[in-house]
Amino acid sequence: MQTMGNTNSMLGLKRFSNNKQTPIGSFGNNNSSHHDGIKTIEAVKSCSFARKADLCIRIITWNMNGKVSYEDLVELLGKDRKFDLLVVGLQEAPKANVAQFLETASSPTHELLGKAKLQSIHLYLFGPTNSHSLVKELKAERHSVGGCGGLIGRKKGAVAIRINYDDINMVFISCHLSAHAKKVDQRNTELRHIANSLLLRDKRKRDLTVWLGDLNYRIQDVSNRPVRSLIHNQLQSVLVSKDQLLQEAERGEIFKGYSEGTLGFKPTYKYNVGSNDYDTSHKVRVPAWTDRILFKIQDTDNFQATLHSYDSIDQIYGSDHKPVKADLCLKWVNN
Repeated sequence: MQTMGNTNSMLGLKRFSNNKQTPIGSFGNNNSSHHDGIKTIEAVKSCSFARKADLCIRIITWNMNGKVSYEDLVELLGKDRKFDLLVVGLQEAPKANVAQFLETASSPTHELLGKAKLQSIHLYLFGPTNSHSLVKELKAERHSVGGCGGLIGRKKGAVAIRINYDDINMVFISCHLSAHAKKVDQRNTELRHIANSLLLRDKRKRDLTVWLGDLNYRIQDVSNRPVRSLIHNQLQSVLVSKDQLLQEAERGEIFKGYSEGTLGFKPTYKYNVGSNDYDTSHKVRVPAWTDRILFKIQDTDNFQATLHSYDSIDQIYGSDHKPVKADLCLKWVNN
């Protein structure tokens, strides 16, 4: 049996470099021969929702695997409620009243401003209590991309909430794309269809666009045992260069002009339910960063964005996915 030895050499991996400033552009194909891909942002962890920001947003995505407990949702939202807006995107949400659980868990500091649902794909937007007066526009939308005709209640697609909050125009999109490592092109196509339906046809101003969800991109061309060994030795950063989502963005296929936090946390899929152990079923899925949050500032002349955290919430055990959380603060450059 071959030993791990020099891990980078054995796997033929190299550290993925995508830290260049990405020009703001449209989301979709680009015929240019050079692409910078997604801009990786290092979280400024020393700052916890500094009040000098004009708007602070906590964004959470979680594939629930069809199950829910109130305790998990309380843990999901956390006790730190210094943020202004709370955005929660769920995939494979159960038929139970998740909205009611979330409203109870978020009180008394926050209240539900809006929601969007497409079968098991949900999106909830919360604001501080008594903040409805700051909402000038709110619209919920959805777009399906099929999936067994919806017979199993887990149709793929996306839901979106468009909001003008305190004169800041934002769009949040929660999506669930096709599974399996080989379906990269299908996921790319689904993203383009969703973007065309929910973004490109709407010419209204957007200051911030956020995509969150189970995007289902996998780790490419690395077998299960080396992947798990690297994660076990806390060397998962070596695998970033093999992440399909970053590879496709580098090719210019998806997410042009978007930013994402550093993938410093362990892959969020697939776990044994009730544990922090990766899949030991007969499928023995290769771990992957399927659950992601990406954002784009449209008007960089007037807005600055600071990412204060980008991490998984490993202390939640109710699903085969771990939730992912991002804390993002916006500041007007020119008031």
